[in-house]
Amino acid sequence: MSGPTTLRSLGDMPAVPASLAESTLVMIDLQNTYTRGVMELDGVQAALDEAAVLLDRARSAGIPVIHIQHDGGVGSPYDVNAEIGRIVDRVAPRDGEQVVTKNYPNAFTHTDLDGRLQPGSNLILAGFMTHMCVNSTARGAFSLGHNPTVVAGTTATRALPGPDGAVVSAAALQVASLAAIADLFGVVVPTAADIPS
Repeated sequence: MSGPTTLRSLGDMPAVPASLAESTLVMIDLQNTYTRGVMELDGVQAALDEAAVLLDRARSAGIPVIHIQHDGGVGSPYDVNAEIGRIVDRVAPRDGEQVVTKNYPNAFTHTDLDGRLQPGSNLILAGFMTHMCVNSTARGAFSLGHNPTVVAGTTATRALPGPDGAVVSAAALQVASLAAIADLFGVVVPTAADIPS
């Protein structure tokens, strides 16, 4: 009996990412709230390190970079007008880089993100949280005809209560979330170095 397969392989869909030069980098919710307190993610600093490497490669290549920022409103852990909701300094937008503010996990929902992209764009996705906004945005991109690649090393999540009351560890949720994306919605690669120039 053979091992598990993916819907992507059954459908003869690409198994490798498009080149960096032919892509747009989308940095999802790399906000201060995920670095401390109740929303601190497992492995967040390592993920930010890898996101910074990816961002530097994108800037050096001169490709479009779009930063996504979740706005949860005044006083929330996602208050974009407060320090807690701002994008972490080392991966913050520079002049000329676009910023899209969203209110839903899927960065395409009720935003103009799709309108900023060419049809069928190759997207490189990085950011937080893996099971929530990265997963939702990858699915949204796929449904709109784009070609997302998720760089796993730039993502992180947190433990959650399971339906049976047991804790689902951050590590288990991370693996399952990335596997779910890779089944159909996009290519998943380990690190920024796995995106060809």
